[in-house]
Amino acid sequence: MKNKIFNLLIVTFLILVGSCTDYLDKTPLDGPSDVSFLKTEEELAMAINGIYNNLWFHSISASGQWEYLLDCTTDISWDRNGGVFTDLGNGSQSPTDESFATLWEHLYKGIARCNFVIENIDRIENTSQETIENAEGQVRFLRAYWYHQLISLWGDVPLVTQTYGLNENKVSRTNKAEIVDFLLSELDIASQNLPDSWANENKGRATKGAALALKSRIALYAGRYDIAASSAKQVIDLNIYELYPDYRALFQYEGESCSEVIFEIMYQYGIEDHRMSYSVGSRNARCTSTKVPSQSMVDSYECVDGMTIDKSPLYNPAKPFENRDPRLKQSIAVPGDIFLGYQFETHKDSVMCWNYNVTPAVRISNQDATNAYATFTGYCWKKMADPIDYPDNRNNSSLNFIIIRLAEVLLNYAEAKIELNQIDQDCLDAINAIRDRESVKMPLIVTAKSQTEMRQIIRRERKIELAFEGFRLQDIRRWGIAEKAMSGSLYGRPQKPYNYSDQGIPLFDNDGIPDYSSYADKLRVVEIRSFNPTRDYLWPIPQKDMDVNDQLVQNPGY
Repeated sequence: MKNKIFNLLIVTFLILVGSCTDYLDKTPLDGPSDVSFLKTEEELAMAINGIYNNLWFHSISASGQWEYLLDCTTDISWDRNGGVFTDLGNGSQSPTDESFATLWEHLYKGIARCNFVIENIDRIENTSQETIENAEGQVRFLRAYWYHQLISLWGDVPLVTQTYGLNENKVSRTNKAEIVDFLLSELDIASQNLPDSWANENKGRATKGAALALKSRIALYAGRYDIAASSAKQVIDLNIYELYPDYRALFQYEGESCSEVIFEIMYQYGIEDHRMSYSVGSRNARCTSTKVPSQSMVDSYECVDGMTIDKSPLYNPAKPFENRDPRLKQSIAVPGDIFLGYQFETHKDSVMCWNYNVTPAVRISNQDATNAYATFTGYCWKKMADPIDYPDNRNNSSLNFIIIRLAEVLLNYAEAKIELNQIDQDCLDAINAIRDRESVKMPLIVTAKSQTEMRQIIRRERKIELAFEGFRLQDIRRWGIAEKAMSGSLYGRPQKPYNYSDQGIPLFDNDGIPDYSSYADKLRVVEIRSFNPTRDYLWPIPQKDMDVNDQLVQNPGY
């Protein structure tokens, strides 16, 4: 049974801080003012649990953690549900979209709770210095995590590190670089105060490794490659984490809190659950298939010889899923798979399929081909789809969301070293460790290549390894290729009357963007994507916050 840090103390916490929680729900730029709370170690524990509670957030997606769904705003995935994730993909977002305000408020609500604890932690009586340091380390980590999300999406934002009164909440935006400085220093403190690990009953709490890993990510995104490399190396040198041998199982219940996981958002039946299983599952499994991978994502996986499909002699467009990087079928349900116990086939002529969930197997009507709302791309995500959840728990999964894992840290380290032009054996080893995972075993990079070539390798490796974990948006933004990746048609698999044998082979440019012009008429156009480079590298500041705070300045183009 998984151990959770979230429990009914959260309810007690919300009752105890009543008035301050009410205020937090109204505005993100203020905090608690209760002078009687946070004097005992028990109350401190309640407050910390209340802060962790703020990690749960999927109200703008009705599916699961919003962090993962950021990939649906990019070239690798799509969300049929509409709303802000679809709008961001096709370039129709607006400052008046309520989802921006909802997420902005959510992030600042967590920050306000952190500020309250940090400001008032010296009230605690009769407790050890270790307890205080551990608590403060957790709070600083969580505050840094939420600020990291704010600056990644909006750029310059108000840096609020204290509680304000009602008449003091008009705060101007702080330069992003200044916030990065603050976050890096905060994570230094957190890493010094946090333990290497927690006892089983406290699994899920922030650790030294989580703080250093987050520092590595923030530094990488900010182009501070020396800090990114050194922080990632510190995580690696802790010798606490190991790549989990089974990549597919890493995103199932088997992989929860495993050796690779550095920080995850914990779920549990009866306390908090989510519907991601319902959103990514197939129609035959009585799900909606609303969050789906694109054709370009499928085509980005290398062949088993380590070459892209436009260069490998092993690639046959009539049998496109043979001889491919094993992570393709471990991440994505492709035609011909057995997915959630059903034969998975999305060609419109396949009106019947096999149900292997019963013995003996029986033929059934194939909803993955005939249902009008079956996957629009012809594929489904396997990540976050554990057969254990089907059919009974597809609407209330308790599968954890991995936020930081060792593979990302290794990729951070390798990319930072490449950008520093320090392409040594350590750099190659970091990439090769991921490619050599027991369930993957892709060809290793045996000799260092030019910085340009290594940059292509690491960017493709991030796209493959971290698919549908929410990294792609920031990657294409910071690499300056978003307008290329996000312009034009988003394609799905060849549709009736075409078959895979009718399609061609896309050509990939140096940024890993495929060109389908030679056979685009044979692919399903799921959506026309648009990206305005003078506007869309940042999200709009929510209009409702602009209306009440005349110190805020809107991002360009909105």
